[in-house]
Amino acid sequence: MTDDAATRQRLQQDRPHGARVYDYFLGGKDNLAIDRQAAEHLLEAFPGFRTAALSNRMWMHRAARYAAEQGITQFLDIGTGIPTSPNLHEVVQEVAPQARIVYADNDPIVLGHSRALLTSGPEGKTAYLEADVTDPRSIIESDEVQETLDLSKPVALSLVGVFHYLPDALKPYHLVKQLVEPLAPGSLLIFSHCTPDFAPDLWERAIQVYKADGGDAQVRSKEEVTRFFDGLELVEPGVSVPFQWHPDQQTEDLVAKGEFTDVMCSLWVGVAKKP
Repeated sequence: MTDDAATRQRLQQDRPHGARVYDYFLGGKDNLAIDRQAAEHLLEAFPGFRTAALSNRMWMHRAARYAAEQGITQFLDIGTGIPTSPNLHEVVQEVAPQARIVYADNDPIVLGHSRALLTSGPEGKTAYLEADVTDPRSIIESDEVQETLDLSKPVALSLVGVFHYLPDALKPYHLVKQLVEPLAPGSLLIFSHCTPDFAPDLWERAIQVYKADGGDAQVRSKEEVTRFFDGLELVEPGVSVPFQWHPDQQTEDLVAKGEFTDVMCSLWVGVAKKP
């Protein structure tokens, strides 16, 4: 393999990457032609992707703030994506300046932007780890996690918009259990996942389009998403669409305008506590 070919393979330039497609939906510029092509094909199949991406990110901010307000000052964010301010650490350090955050992603392009993820306030700390969610042990046992977080105390584990890229063959439920198991009681799982429940025909076409463009994905029903929280205590209102989970004024305004609807968001989200 030539150096150029090896670099393209490492950067995954030969196929769309979820983090870069998501960046495109959010209006970012850190994406490649192959990602933009896949994103436009997805929008043709299901026009709600941009709305879903926005509602997902707004919900992540609220969920992270909720965790900090509950006294959690340690966060492990896997599937971080390309930084778009405010990042998770900026949100939680407004509530808890001493918060410590480890970011992890498997896209080397995210690594190239990791400086934006390392702008911790002086009282806290952030770290970045290039790793894959399909290898939980490499994340939990990494120097970045071990040196930044104290796993004997509660941690908020953020898996936002990640697991719809993992088909059943990768045993996604087992992966979540492996990530939650080493965390202390009182830890939180912050989790979101695309669903076909509100527009099954559109989503079936969208998944076919994404696979044809070289990606892989599997959307799941509410029952299937709820299984990711097995053994944990769901925070009210349980598994819900993002705009119904502790909505703020901005969210309520978008609902009132008809921009945030079940179909256009097509996500199940939830936060749950480890007993």
